[in-house]
Amino acid sequence: MNYPKLVVLISGNGSNLQAIIDSTHRINPNITIRANVVAVISNRKKAYGLERARKYNIPAIYLPFKSKKMDRIEYDKSLANEISKFKPDLIILAGWMHILSNEFLKIHRRVINLHPALPGEFPGKDAIGMAYQAFKEGKTKRTGAMVHWVIPELDAGEPLETIKIPILNNDSENDLRKRVQYYEKELLLKSINKVLLNNLYP
Repeated sequence: MNYPKLVVLISGNGSNLQAIIDSTHRINPNITIRANVVAVISNRKKAYGLERARKYNIPAIYLPFKSKKMDRIEYDKSLANEISKFKPDLIILAGWMHILSNEFLKIHRRVINLHPALPGEFPGKDAIGMAYQAFKEGKTKRTGAMVHWVIPELDAGEPLETIKIPILNNDSENDLRKRVQYYEKELLLKSINKVLLNNLYP
């Protein structure tokens, strides 16, 4: 059977990538994704997620953004061309630390992103830290996570799935981080299945 092809973009440890791999390899007993991860691309050479990919014989590609030698548009076109070689059905941003431009999204528009906050709240880097600070200031008692379609505006695309996550009175920031990371994995897997099984497009 020809399963859908997934390309996953990462910048770090790749724990969410591992959750995807586990589901596609039927290791996760709760959620099965009937798809194949055909490539993992990182813009950081030491991202451990590349090692996770190699363990499963998945092409692991390091594609750095050399800001002094290329501009953002050039990089995005290069990235889009590299991804095109794999003819993916879905591109997943799982801890990918680079904002994709409209030029990239003209070539690949079926792209989803996992973000550890609810729509309209705490966009950008360290959303969990920002949520915890807001909690300490008495501004919120919860945060959340979402998976959304990617558009050029940061963390502003239409949500596919969301989850509210409480912040407990005795939480440290690390406690909150672990709780969000626990729930976001299931949210990501659920969203991938939602897109693939229902043949959704942005």
